[in-house]
Amino acid sequence: MEAAPPATPELADDTSIPSFRGEGDQRHHPRTLIRAIVGAIDAHDKKRVVVGGWVRTGRRSSSLLAFLELNDGSCQQNLQAVVKGQVYGDLRRLTPTGTSVLLEGVLEKLDGAKYKQLIELQVEKVIDVGRGRRQGVPATQDQAHARGPQGHPPPPPTHGHSAVARIRSELAFATHSFFRDEGFLHVHTPIISTSDCEGAGEMFQVTTLFSQADKVEKELKENDAAPSEADIEAAKLVVREKGDAIARLKAAKVAGKQEISAAVLELEKAKENVSSIEAERLRLRPGIPRKDDGTISFENDFFKRPAYLTVSGQLQAETYACALGKVYTFGPTFRAEKSHTSRHLAEFWMVEPEMAFNDLKDDMDCAERYVKHLCRWILDHCREDMEFMVNHHDRTAIERLELVSETPFERISYTEAVEILENADKEFENKVEWGIDLASEHERYLTDVVFEKPVIVYDYPKEIKAFYMRLNDDQKKVAAMDVLVPKVGELIGGSQREERLDILKQRLIDGGLALVPYEWYLDLRRFAAVKHSGFGMGFERMLLFATGLDNIRDVIPFPRCPGKADL
Repeated sequence: MEAAPPATPELADDTSIPSFRGEGDQRHHPRTLIRAIVGAIDAHDKKRVVVGGWVRTGRRSSSLLAFLELNDGSCQQNLQAVVKGQVYGDLRRLTPTGTSVLLEGVLEKLDGAKYKQLIELQVEKVIDVGRGRRQGVPATQDQAHARGPQGHPPPPPTHGHSAVARIRSELAFATHSFFRDEGFLHVHTPIISTSDCEGAGEMFQVTTLFSQADKVEKELKENDAAPSEADIEAAKLVVREKGDAIARLKAAKVAGKQEISAAVLELEKAKENVSSIEAERLRLRPGIPRKDDGTISFENDFFKRPAYLTVSGQLQAETYACALGKVYTFGPTFRAEKSHTSRHLAEFWMVEPEMAFNDLKDDMDCAERYVKHLCRWILDHCREDMEFMVNHHDRTAIERLELVSETPFERISYTEAVEILENADKEFENKVEWGIDLASEHERYLTDVVFEKPVIVYDYPKEIKAFYMRLNDDQKKVAAMDVLVPKVGELIGGSQREERLDILKQRLIDGGLALVPYEWYLDLRRFAAVKHSGFGMGFERMLLFATGLDNIRDVIPFPRCPGKADL
């Protein structure tokens, strides 16, 4: 009877994720996350695992032993891996910072009183090794690509960068979970639009006219193919001759019906030839096509009308809300605002719910519940990363989240807010008077100094708010609201939407907006009028508030701003 084979440590497959293929080894390797290992050390002791990650620091004690501090992006903590020379011959290849490795081995729990690490990986097999960090890119570089014109992006797993990425991911998941639990449907609204939701006019235009012009110019240089005015006149002369021939046949009264029909057919062909030559000449005219009055002609553009990158999905979301009740959209929006401040991006993400049968109070209630949900979610699911933010960026970050998640928001009217600011024992850079759009310094004074908690300001002057916000009975204010939070100021802007057709049309006219691009939006009031409200939250603003970071470019993976779109 043969002896049983020696027992081997069990390969841990709990919390594993999809496989990773290494060169020269075509088996699938289920990878265990470092987060799972350090979160349940006793459960993983003596377990055989496959771990993949990037070397944060590496050192060789000799040619026979290497120590690698690995991070796989799942958490802040690293896992030490010990590799012997007999397992992998060229240990120098493993130690450079940023090297990616896929390792298999056995986890061993360590004595916390003797060692810094509580558990380490004794490597038995090096499955895969990638290249290390590029020469000249510092290991500690963190988001330098966001601002430096010559900045090169490091691999993502730096502490600050990866912490923001995990918090951003959790906030996105929390957003979807909140609206799903509240009975909302997720609607994907278009990125390309022919209308301006905010009426600001600072939009990126989407057009094929420039590429068409380049193509025409190239074609003209290569072939000199554009018909001349003489070609058109010659074709028109043929038309006149064909017409005269028909007139003579009819006048002579000797031609048969078949002969006249054949002559008419020849005339039609001649006319079609003129139209074709004129169209070809127009197509091959150098530069951007223009009308007789000098304005750009969009007849040959892709959409045959001016089109833009959207500044908001709100108007489209309203169409679904007026049929399905409660919907939300969550996607990228764009502003062609040439601003280099720490609070502006050219491309950013917006969360925009729309709710039928809801008035302004319902809108404020939903916004407050949503912000509280996000704060609680971060505290429950991102504690380690938030502690990193507290230690390295903002000591009050966790306290701020706890305050907002537990404290009822203060609600004051715009008029009350102005009165408070006018009586403040503080000199503001921006003058305070009724009718101004509150500046960031005003908003933060209300939240950080006066009330020391979030504030919802409502009933704003109509002149400083968008056309779609419902006009109040006093004809001076609209049913709008802004949610202001400590440190950031405005986090959410919303309103009850104007459902009365005549008033909405007048608001568009007063705002200097043409009615034609908004006819589809006006049709909602003609055929599906219903009281409804909604709001929009800048996703990056929420990340600034949560993390305590100061520059909005530090909370989005590939920031877009004036002069920078190279990554």
